[in-house]
Amino acid sequence: MAALSIQERKRLRQIGHALNPVVMLGDKGLTEAVVEELNRALNDHELIKVKIVAEDREERASLIEELSAQTGAEVVQKIGKIALIYKKAAKQNAKLSNLVRHAHLSN
Repeated sequence: MAALSIQERKRLRQIGHALNPVVMLGDKGLTEAVVEELNRALNDHELIKVKIVAEDREERASLIEELSAQTGAEVVQKIGKIALIYKKAAKQNAKLSNLVRHAHLSN
């Protein structure tokens, strides 16, 4: 996957600002069920926020790296316990995709 350009990251952050976390990573870490849910959410919405409840900063960073590796998603931004991740859907769903629903923000 090609790295996102600065312009793309900026646009994704603008869209991401209005989003709420759709997946929460708890103290059990990255279970199979969580990875499944992340993949489903990414497939539907393309751009999602994930909340990581781990207190340790290094633990949160490694969880974010692991979820990125397991889902093939790009980490757009990390702020505190929230990560904004993006993965282009194979077939974009206009009703569910946050990129389509919030396209007006990039103008």
